[in-house]
Amino acid sequence: MVIKETLFKGKKIDELRKMSLQELALILPSDSRRKLRKLTDAEKKFIDKIERAKKPVKTQYRAMLILPSMVGKTISVHDGHTYQMVIITEDMIGHRLGEFALTRRKVSHNAPGIGATKSSSSLSVK
Repeated sequence: MVIKETLFKGKKIDELRKMSLQELALILPSDSRRKLRKLTDAEKKFIDKIERAKKPVKTQYRAMLILPSMVGKTISVHDGHTYQMVIITEDMIGHRLGEFALTRRKVSHNAPGIGATKSSSSLSVK
């Protein structure tokens, strides 16, 4: 059985990790390039924190770009209510953290209440 190695823009993950942010920006799409150019000091500290961390890191930086140094790490991303665990894989490079922690849940309603519709008046009250 042959295991296929994942490539990003023709480069292996080890090659991507060795690149600087400026070199990485050259192969990323334009929106990711702009984000890398405009990283704040807090976001740079967050990247360093992720690289050093052994445990999952909690964050509310949903707009943070997923970099090759984050691959294999677990990050808890805030969805507005709770923190959702996101395991970073090679396929996620160039995306944002918020794309993998959904903010909306599926609504499942029970039976309609009394008076909700004209036909509900014929329902028996439990």
